[in-house]
Amino acid sequence: MKRIIIHWTAGGYYPNAVEKNYYHFLVDKDGKIYKGKFSPEANLNCKSGLYAAHTGGGNTASIGVAMCGMKDFRNKTNCGEYLITQNEFESAMKLCAELALKYGIDISPSNVMTHYEFGIKNPNTSSAGKIDVTYIPPYPWVDKNEAGSFIRSKIKWYMSKAKEV
Repeated sequence: MKRIIIHWTAGGYYPNAVEKNYYHFLVDKDGKIYKGKFSPEANLNCKSGLYAAHTGGGNTASIGVAMCGMKDFRNKTNCGEYLITQNEFESAMKLCAELALKYGIDISPSNVMTHYEFGIKNPNTSSAGKIDVTYIPPYPWVDKNEAGSFIRSKIKWYMSKAKEV
């Protein structure tokens, strides 16, 4: 595995069967982690069609981690009813740290990114224009163009804590 791509489901607070087809891991509003239908290793070869199709144009060797929620999100002032919670966000960041350690993934903008960042870097894919993750409700001061940096900093912090144990 070479990278982690972070999403929100644009649905409710708990994963459903359809969402489990698209992501390797999903985190609910309480911070509970669910495994998707496919293991991360299924994305090493996406030609079979049996993989988690979480990022158009970027699925191969990518782990998809999604936070459940953000249904009807439009922008910071029109967020919908299912805002990502602090427990959910922190649990997702800790999970990403564990995955990075397990798979030897360096925490950099090329290897750990939001779906939004992937779309910006790859404008000729179906990921162009995706808005996850451009807003982090527990940390509303984080600008959409800084969300990825904030996320990477959180993951690095959780990695440092894991190494202390």
